[in-house]
Amino acid sequence: MRSDRVASLIARELSLIISQEIRDPRLGMITITKVVVSGDLKEARVYFTTFGNNINDLSILEGAKGFLRTQLAHRIRIKYIPDLKFFIDDSQQYGEKIDRLLDEINKTDKEE
Repeated sequence: MRSDRVASLIARELSLIISQEIRDPRLGMITITKVVVSGDLKEARVYFTTFGNNINDLSILEGAKGFLRTQLAHRIRIKYIPDLKFFIDDSQQYGEKIDRLLDEINKTDKEE
């Protein structure tokens, strides 16, 4: 689908822009984990993880939204550059929590 290709392209370009172009020393190490683009390509939900303060990095990315869209417009040739909405990706923490719970279940099964 076209939205999947656009999402992949946006994720790759945003990763490069954030790592090479944004010069904010407060910004931690950001990894774009997933981009979901709406069907009409007007909105992109950008999920990221960070080594640092999640809330601080989220506010920095929100503040740099205009700059990021402008840089995307120079790098990607599509009719509309989608509005970027940033979200902290907590799937890794969720997976770790599930692993801990499964380990606890296995320990109690072995003890019985």
